Amino acid sequence: MSEADRNAWPALPYDAWRETYATLHLWTQIVGKIRLSLTPWLNHSWHVALYVTARGLTTSPIAYGARAFQIDFDFIDQVLRIASSDGGRRQMKLRSQAVADFYSHLLRELEELNIFVRINERPNEIPDAIPFTKDEIHAAYDPDYANRFFRLLMQADRVFKYFRTGFIGKASPVHFFWGSFDLAVTRFSGRRAPLHPGGVPNLSDAVVREAYSHEVSSAGFWPGGGTVDFPAFYSYAYPAPSGFDRAPVKPDGAFFSQDLKEFIMPYDVVRSAEHPDATLLSFLQSTYDAAADAAGWDRAALECPMGNIGIPRSVRG
Repeated sequence: MSEADRNAWPALPYDAWRETYATLHLWTQIVGKIRLSLTPWLNHSWHVALYVTARGLTTSPIAYGARAFQIDFDFIDQVLRIASSDGGRRQMKLRSQAVADFYSHLLRELEELNIFVRINERPNEIPDAIPFTKDEIHAAYDPDYANRFFRLLMQADRVFKYFRTGFIGKASPVHFFWGSFDLAVTRFSGRRAPLHPGGVPNLSDAVVREAYSHEVSSAGFWPGGGTVDFPAFYSYAYPAPSGFDRAPVKPDGAFFSQDLKEFIMPYDVVRSAEHPDATLLSFLQSTYDAAADAAGWDRAALECPMGNIGIPRSVRG
C-alpha cells in the first residue's frame, strides 16, 4: 500500500475513540432531527440523512419558509457551521462539551438567525437513551479521531458511489444515517417486502416498516458497537433469502454475523489491503450477488456496467 493510501484509510480503533464516538453520535442526532423536523417525508426516511462533504457532514439545504439554511460539521477546522440563504452565518467550536450544552448552544445560534425549531429530544436507536437537554454524561471529543472518522467516511463514500453506478434499478443515494450512525447505500429489487417486525430501540415501528417496505440489498460502513467492537463494513438483505447466510463472499476476512444477521468485513481488512478500493468493491459486489441470486432478482434488468467518467451509458433502441 502506498503512503497516500495509508493516510486515506486511517486507523480508527474502537476502544480509542468510543467516548468521542458516543458524543458525536448524539450531536449528529440533534442536527439530523432539525432536518427531520422541517422536511416532508421521503420514502425510506431518505429526508433525514446527512451527506459527506469535502470537510465533514452536511444536512444539505433545509427549507424554512421562503429561506433555506444548512448545518455542516467541519472536521478539518473543527467547527459546526450554520449558513442561511439570506446571508446569515453562525458557527460553534467542536470541542469537549456535554450534549446538553451542545444542544442549547445550537438552538440559540439558530434563533439568532430567526430560525426556530422544536425537535423530539429523545435520541433514536439507542437503548436507555437520555434526552438531549438532560445529557451531561456524554461530553468527550477528540478532534484527531473525529478527523480520522471523516477521512474514512470520505473514502467509503467515494467507493460506494462508484459501486452505485453499476445499478439502474431504484437505488438510494449514499447517505449517512444519524440514528444508526452509519454510511449506507441500498439497492431495491422493485418487489414489495413482508411487513417488518419493528422492535428497533427508540424508533417507531411505523418508521421501520416504511423504511423496509420493499425488498433490499443494503451495504454500508459502521464504526462498531455491541458484539462488533471494531469498525466494519456490512451488507444485509431484507427479507433475507434462504441460503444468503451461507453464500461464499469476498474477500478473506469477511463473515456472516449470526447476531446481526448480516455480512461483516472488518475495516482493517480494507485498510491493510494492497488495493483498498478493490478489496472493498469485492465485498460490496459479492454480498450483493449473494442477495440477488438467492432472492431471484431480475439482474439483467437491474444492472449495468460500472460508470466511466464522461462516457454516457450505452442505450440501444
